[in-house]
Amino acid sequence: MTKSEVGFIVTDEYNQWISDIKHRIKQSQIKASVKVNYELLDLYWSLGRELVEKQKNAKWGDAFLKIVSKDLKKAFPNVSGFSLQNLKSIRYWYKFYADTEKGLQVVSQMESIEQMIKSIPWGHNQRIMYKCKNIDEALFYVQKTIDNGWSRNVLEHQIDSKLYERQGKAITNFQVKLPEPQSDLAEQTLKNPYNFDFLALREEYDERELEDALVNQITQFLLELGTGFAYLGRQVHIKVGETDFYMDLLFYHVRLHCYVVVELKTEKFKPEFAGKLNFYVTAVNKNMKSENDNPTIGILICKDKDDVVAEYALDDISQPIGIAQYELTKVLREEFKSSLPTIEEIEKELTE
Repeated sequence: MTKSEVGFIVTDEYNQWISDIKHRIKQSQIKASVKVNYELLDLYWSLGRELVEKQKNAKWGDAFLKIVSKDLKKAFPNVSGFSLQNLKSIRYWYKFYADTEKGLQVVSQMESIEQMIKSIPWGHNQRIMYKCKNIDEALFYVQKTIDNGWSRNVLEHQIDSKLYERQGKAITNFQVKLPEPQSDLAEQTLKNPYNFDFLALREEYDERELEDALVNQITQFLLELGTGFAYLGRQVHIKVGETDFYMDLLFYHVRLHCYVVVELKTEKFKPEFAGKLNFYVTAVNKNMKSENDNPTIGILICKDKDDVVAEYALDDISQPIGIAQYELTKVLREEFKSSLPTIEEIEKELTE
């Protein structure tokens, strides 16, 4: 309990009350921002539809857009969304989802699509529509943005790393080893390949160096793994009988409600790798898993793999395991790394 400058006694009850008010104000601001965003995109959608219709029926070209831009900017000088380029983007946005060339959607589908795309900011929409090849891919990233609250930079990274193509393509036995719906969700957590471009490694590196680099870049590694992974540790000790074992990486998945053992291999997949990971998953289930946890799953990330060999290896494995590969397309020697300009330095040079 403290006394304020005006003589009022600040109690725990007051602190709790004012904290509650602050929370409600923030929630109100968020709701207002979401509503404003939705209303803006609702306007953009109807404007895009009308621009397409006018240009199709009246055969008006881009000169028409210049006049529209000029008139709207004159009427609303403080509104920044009526530039010629933005009007072109608005028109493209509508056509991307509604154009017959991309497969005209039935009314119910279009209503659902509109709800989704109007729920994320305009900047996110622009990146998605210009970078995605089709509606299915675009809606995948829209939904992921809604589910995970991605910033534009994170969204762009996920698109550039081809998350849509990689999601759920690893070889697993989840469908037969895990109950529904855990098996489906577990499938969605896996990618093939994982992209470790954010690492800077010498050309010849071993598993410990790879593990060191991933742990040092744990934030980006978690981002690459996907939503829901909580990092628990590396070289995690577990004792079985009288023997000590050490797991490469251990995570807990908050949506699957289970432990996840990750083993790293800097070589092509071998069947014995699955056996070792199977042993670790069994050990975690017997020594660490509680009654409230779902069955532990294992993820084996290799430098390369033969899909047929991986499928055979998982055939008699008792525990749920997924096998994926990783790629490093930007391998830099550590001694060269410091001599390269940073993104900030490049941007500064371009600005100057």
